[in-house]
Amino acid sequence: MNLYSLLSDSLEEPVFTTESRSETRTDKKMLHGSQHYEAQTLGVGKAIAVLTSGGDAQGMNAAVRAVVRVGIYTGAKVYFVHEGYQGMVDGGDNIREATWESVSMMLQLGGTVIGSARCQDFRAREGRLKAACNLIKKGITNLCVIGGDGSLTGADTFRAEWSGLLADLLKAGKITSDEAKKSSYLNIVGLVGSIDNDFCGTDMTIGTDSALHRIMEIVDAITTTAQSHQRTFVLEVMGRHCGYLALVTALACGADWVFIPESPPEENWEEHLCRRLSETRGRGSRLNIIIVAEGAIDASGKAITSEDVKSLVVKRLGYDTRVTILGHVQRGGTPSAFDRILGSRMGVEAVMALLEGTPDTPACVVSLSGNQAIRLPLMECVQVTKEVTQAMNEKRFGEALKLRGRSFENNWSVYRTLAHIRPPSTKSGYNLAVLNVGAPAAGMNAAVRSTVRIGIIQGHRMFAVHDGFEGLAKAQIEEIGWGGVGGWTGQGGSRLGTKRVLPKKYLEEISNNISNFNIHGLIIIGGYEAFTGSLELMEGRSKYEELCIPFVVIPATVSNNVPGSDFSIGADTALNTITTTCDRIKQSAAGTKRRVFIIETMGGYCGYLATMAGLASGADAAYIYEEPFSIHDLQTNVEHLTEKMKTTVKRGLILRNEKCNENYSTDFVFNLYSEEGKGTFDCRKNVLGHMQQGGTPTPFDRNFGTKMGAKAVMWMTGKVKECSRHGRIFANTADSACLLGMRKRSLVFQPLVDLKSETDFEHRLPHHQWWLKLRPILKILAKYNINLDTTEAAHLEHITRKRSGESQM
Repeated sequence: MNLYSLLSDSLEEPVFTTESRSETRTDKKMLHGSQHYEAQTLGVGKAIAVLTSGGDAQGMNAAVRAVVRVGIYTGAKVYFVHEGYQGMVDGGDNIREATWESVSMMLQLGGTVIGSARCQDFRAREGRLKAACNLIKKGITNLCVIGGDGSLTGADTFRAEWSGLLADLLKAGKITSDEAKKSSYLNIVGLVGSIDNDFCGTDMTIGTDSALHRIMEIVDAITTTAQSHQRTFVLEVMGRHCGYLALVTALACGADWVFIPESPPEENWEEHLCRRLSETRGRGSRLNIIIVAEGAIDASGKAITSEDVKSLVVKRLGYDTRVTILGHVQRGGTPSAFDRILGSRMGVEAVMALLEGTPDTPACVVSLSGNQAIRLPLMECVQVTKEVTQAMNEKRFGEALKLRGRSFENNWSVYRTLAHIRPPSTKSGYNLAVLNVGAPAAGMNAAVRSTVRIGIIQGHRMFAVHDGFEGLAKAQIEEIGWGGVGGWTGQGGSRLGTKRVLPKKYLEEISNNISNFNIHGLIIIGGYEAFTGSLELMEGRSKYEELCIPFVVIPATVSNNVPGSDFSIGADTALNTITTTCDRIKQSAAGTKRRVFIIETMGGYCGYLATMAGLASGADAAYIYEEPFSIHDLQTNVEHLTEKMKTTVKRGLILRNEKCNENYSTDFVFNLYSEEGKGTFDCRKNVLGHMQQGGTPTPFDRNFGTKMGAKAVMWMTGKVKECSRHGRIFANTADSACLLGMRKRSLVFQPLVDLKSETDFEHRLPHHQWWLKLRPILKILAKYNINLDTTEAAHLEHITRKRSGESQM
């Protein structure tokens, strides 16, 4: 799974998979394939230690939990190292064996429950000698370090001098020759925990998404008070060397200006900033938001502080201006669903990397690239990270942006377009319409805002269609300007209004209105009905020439069931809503007797929400349509949970996708668990319902919607020009009606007709869904005795240095 960094600028052709439904409905093949080795005995006779070091980050606990449980699952002994490297140096009770139950109820906790500390002792060889002795006495030769680049560099140094440390300890008589022989080499695997997302080679570091959640909560709260008093707010966010948090925050809240260390403002930026703020006020806005990264600098390298910016605005414009420095609140709070899943997936892969390690394997970093787990040489990543800092110190800011990666560059490009480019005085002559179709999804409004504003910047006239295809048929169409979408990024639901009505019975009326309003292109933001409705528009082209215009579908649905895209706008918000609700429901049982909760999620036939929420909330089972289950499976699950409840475990969580099985309803599952659990636990039932479609969009959905809208308009601009003949648009080819989707690492435009073969129209599902491969992880973390498929285990790759002039693939 991936987030902000997936929103890249690549149009790389995806590899399409056309597996049949029988191949994707179950992971039994995956669990029992002939190529997998016996993962459950991989760790027998080995010991793993896990520590968290440096600054804490939300999601670290999820990673620790996964390392412990998967380590135990493989037969290894797993140890906590409390208080980071300091605990490893001090030894004693700081290094304690972990049990399955010792990591229960950790997922929803922020920070790190095993503690973290800055350690000067470990920087000296004498300290590392003590640490090595403590590990050897416990038989530990595998170390998982969760921290930033400093912590991981320290781990690599430790590994490099391991043989020398062994020799010294043996010579001093502190270890025996037998102990030295058993500990002849040390394996190191790093997981990057850093809210700044400042480590090169990783798409997303543990804690970044949660930090963005904290920031956006504060920005949303400040926005209401700023509007009330017509104020300007200057917000300072963390990021001494990396502007990622500031940049994504600016995109997600529609900030007027952002200062980041990688790209200082040009000369005379003060005049540009003041002009920008006054223009915003002139268009009717009652507030201004300026985001400042704590490491922001000008072109000469001088710091730009939030107080400097406030003084400038007050002096030049006389606006009522306030400064808010967010500080350590960004590190705190409950981890987001994404950080829990990221930490869990990376923890699983870390254990596999450690246990597969040899004396010749370099210390590696486990990361996610797109939806794939990857391993990268630790020091390659550290080196490129240092190159970014060096480029900034030498004022090579263009190169620093490139070294940050394609996604960072693209974020910066979209922000600058929306915040700094003035709409042209000359018009393109093209009219584009935007509409929402299907059920409402958080982030739709961000996509509409971006679509409208980028369209205006391109010189187009933009039209808003209310109430989907029905509104298009009933002429509920109006021109919309720049200010018409002001403040939309943080609003949930659909400001345009949305309906599930399909266009087939309205084709004549729709054709007439396309002609009457002289519409040259349609941007359709919505769920499964947007996809099928657009196919109906395509079919109507043979009868109605007015439908021969380009249109593009942007997937937006909480169900995440639109073919052609790994992610849909709105799914992340729904997932976080479910995860937060599960936390609260489980908490309600605190202090009571043992209790199991049966929770029904939305998603139609798609089990994405149930599966991912199960991973994020630590569910014992998640029932979905794609993985058929029988009464025998239900019985096995009940018996398994009953046995767990006889130990120190006091709470259980079962998720059920709303359409996973026609006969085994939520009531049936509830009654079954209630009856079979008598004497051991009692049950409660919750149907979450439409609360999953509501709420404030998450930072990811705001950013995703903004990027998708911008990219769709740029594609549409090119397509209408391409299809223009003598002042008229005629588009009748397959590639003039596309869906913009996320495929692994890339945003790609795919002809709608090509996606028909990938679709189960009866059940409104894609045939192939990437997240099904995560199902075994959910079961292993819930203590099920199953085989883990390792045929697709990550292999060591090498980081690509994105220098100026090199390929950005």
